[in-house]
Amino acid sequence: MCGRTACSLAPDEVSRACSYTNRGGQRRAPRWRDGDADKYRPSYNKSPQSMSPVLVSQRHFDKGAAVDECVLASMRWGLIPAWFKESDPSKMQYSTSNCRSENILEKKSYKDPLLRGQRCVIMADGFYEWRRMEKEKQPFFIYFPQRNGPNQEKNGDQRDLVSPASNEKHSEESEGPAEWTGWRLLTMAGVFDCWTPPGGGEPLYTYSVITVNASPNLQSIHDRMPAILDGEEEVRRWLDFGEVKTLDAIKLLQSKDILTFHPVSSFVNNSRNNSPECLQPVDLNSKKELKATASSKMMMSWLSSSSPSKRKEPDTNESKEEPERSAKARCTPVGGLQLWLQGANKKPRTK
Repeated sequence: MCGRTACSLAPDEVSRACSYTNRGGQRRAPRWRDGDADKYRPSYNKSPQSMSPVLVSQRHFDKGAAVDECVLASMRWGLIPAWFKESDPSKMQYSTSNCRSENILEKKSYKDPLLRGQRCVIMADGFYEWRRMEKEKQPFFIYFPQRNGPNQEKNGDQRDLVSPASNEKHSEESEGPAEWTGWRLLTMAGVFDCWTPPGGGEPLYTYSVITVNASPNLQSIHDRMPAILDGEEEVRRWLDFGEVKTLDAIKLLQSKDILTFHPVSSFVNNSRNNSPECLQPVDLNSKKELKATASSKMMMSWLSSSSPSKRKEPDTNESKEEPERSAKARCTPVGGLQLWLQGANKKPRTK
């Protein structure tokens, strides 16, 4: 399942982090739909009913747009079907924050928008999952491995982790936005719908995260995981509802053993807690924070940002109940663990 995420980037950073190469070979950073950048609030602890950055085809809003043009929209987590008759979306009688890929064409709430091509990609730093222990639940933060950071070799097309002063690469010969070299955002497949109150009013765009069976390395935490789209080509195919038909798109929804994770403090359990502490790795043996490194200080400096004009204050009012989770087995060390460490000037936090 997926019941809690983090997306701490400012709107302009999300746009740059979503840059893609169009069919003409040019790099493009998707723009935000009018007014949607203001609806999005960065958060280290997002729960259902919060607003998240979602990547969709521009053709959903402009039929004359280029087939490969993408746009960012702020959408509410928890799909409200277009046919929902109540005037208050909170009166939904069942949860739609997740939908299972196996029966997505059997549930009217998801089948209708899917057949209309309303596919989306939910962007996030990563997501949280809880492993059930004997007397408690242990939270973990799960994300794409961040390659080519300090003491790491460049591998594949994942972006370098660099200091805020140089967090973009740009060639004088290249066109379009500079290459994003910050945190590689997780790209989760989803389905969205547009609901309009029966009495009239502003349309509300909402989405559901599609889930699949957990990959082998995550089965010790939970038996389900979000359907991850790995790389620009999979994202392009998922969003291209004109060329890639529904049944072919569904084939992209596979369990992929490509994520890494680390344990975090129970501080994240309360969805009202919204600070970098939510991401702070803990040592399950000593139940203390791991020591900060130079790269961790740099990462935390980037997240907190010294430029208030560029980064919105995180939303501290995104809430919902603590997810119920189950699974067994042990956690294995991960190479990217140090990337989310808290600064050394913080007092150690116990689990």
